[in-house]
Amino acid sequence: MLRTERLKLILKEINLHNKVLSGELSEKLSVSEDTIRRDLHELAKDGIIVKVHGGAMSKTFHYPFGSQDKVYALAAKQLIASKTIGLIKKGMTVLMEGGTTMMEIAKQIPPRLHATFYTLSPQVAITLSGHENIEVFTVGGRLFKDANLHTGASVINELADIQADLCLIGANGLSIEHGLTDSDREVVQVIKAMIRSSDKIAVATISEKLSTVKKMKICDFTSIDYLVTELKPGSPTLSGWRSKRLSRL
Repeated sequence: MLRTERLKLILKEINLHNKVLSGELSEKLSVSEDTIRRDLHELAKDGIIVKVHGGAMSKTFHYPFGSQDKVYALAAKQLIASKTIGLIKKGMTVLMEGGTTMMEIAKQIPPRLHATFYTLSPQVAITLSGHENIEVFTVGGRLFKDANLHTGASVINELADIQADLCLIGANGLSIEHGLTDSDREVVQVIKAMIRSSDKIAVATISEKLSTVKKMKICDFTSIDYLVTELKPGSPTLSGWRSKRLSRL
């Protein structure tokens, strides 16, 4: 594989999943981790990505209030957000994760909606605060900078005292066979706690992430009540998912 082609593939993986680990890229591209580290160093030096311990993050994930034209698959995420809004009803208590798709959902909350939102993401909380008719609570703890989320035992303990009507989460990896997966252990633990504290679970993700698998499992696919993508429900891409017990928007 040519180096220029490899760099393009690395950048696509980072934009798609927000954060990737060097080991995952090494395995996917069949090159050494040293090669990947050099590639990531160059991309970071050029200001294209943000280098973090063990891998790299997309700039829009690390700096979510930057220029919107840099958000990967922005139009698809905005469409997903508009569909997801239909799940949120007056008086609901909603738990929200972080990430670029959650940011788009937060922006599109209808002005007249009266609801209560809890989030692990400082950026999502700030975005939600612009809506005068909703109450916003942050679930606090140590800020895990590699994911821009509050994590740790204090967050898990606080989530245990919350009973939400709806949990809104993104996806790093999602497949029928392996369920919802992620690469970061701390993120996995807090999302599991969010799921335990919620009556209904909605996963909002661009369709490119369907049938992808990360190292650590969060929950089975059958534990998810709603799968929200930019695709129409009748899309051939969703044909293998239709027999499962969940609603699609």
